Amino acid sequence: MRIDLRPRTLLIHVALIATALVMLYPLIWMVVSSLRPGNEIFREPGLLVKDLQIENYRAGWNALTEPFTRYLLNSAVVVLGSIVGNLVSCSMAAYAFARLEFSGKKIWFAIMLLSIMLPIHVVIVPQYILFSQAGWINTFLPLIVPKLLATDAFFVFLMVQFIRGIPRELDEAATIDGCGRAGIFLRVILPLMVPALATTTIFTFIWTWNDFFGQLIYLTDPHMYTVPVALRSFVDATSSSSWGSMFAMSVVSLVPVFLAFLLGQRFLVKGIATTGIK
Repeated sequence: MRIDLRPRTLLIHVALIATALVMLYPLIWMVVSSLRPGNEIFREPGLLVKDLQIENYRAGWNALTEPFTRYLLNSAVVVLGSIVGNLVSCSMAAYAFARLEFSGKKIWFAIMLLSIMLPIHVVIVPQYILFSQAGWINTFLPLIVPKLLATDAFFVFLMVQFIRGIPRELDEAATIDGCGRAGIFLRVILPLMVPALATTTIFTFIWTWNDFFGQLIYLTDPHMYTVPVALRSFVDATSSSSWGSMFAMSVVSLVPVFLAFLLGQRFLVKGIATTGIK
């Protein structure tokens, strides 16, 4: 393997490495801060740790009303329900838009695309009133049930673009073999949608795991808190804040996101590259 040592190439690589270090600095600082005593986090400059405080992790795990395991499990329940809901509902909606013919198809598809541009803050009040009247406040239902109704239009559009790239001849061959619409979807389209489904899974995992606003609105009991809401509890405006414990648990909360991205990076790139999003 030959290494290109031209000055222009070296400058480009140096610039990219420098940019990467600048982007990674907040993450590195957070990891270092999780190992510092609380009174030194904002006093000591740089990334050197003089007094290693592993105790921050143990203290942070048991600092709140529940062990941090409870909040990890709550987030896992919400994430799993959201992933299943998006995979099932969005794939079915995408198949209908990409393959079926029905009245007002183009209009409904346009409305679906317009909903991507609709900020959540516009609909959060009527949604809260609706879920409150249904008695769903302080449960996981407001965070999971909408996913079963294909409310994430971005994933519907992503899958529609992928399905449109599948030759219709496969549908015709399946029809000749006796498959109906459901059979074509389950036996032909769905197995070929693995890259798009994997992309949906990864994005749903990351977005749901990091969601703070929606979970803060609907979850009021500390026993029901998810990881983002629990991390907010470390910062108390009326008393001292446990910064070291908060940074330690922040590092713990980032581990699942990193693992999901690293393990699914190949599917993520392939899914985006084959859906026309690029």
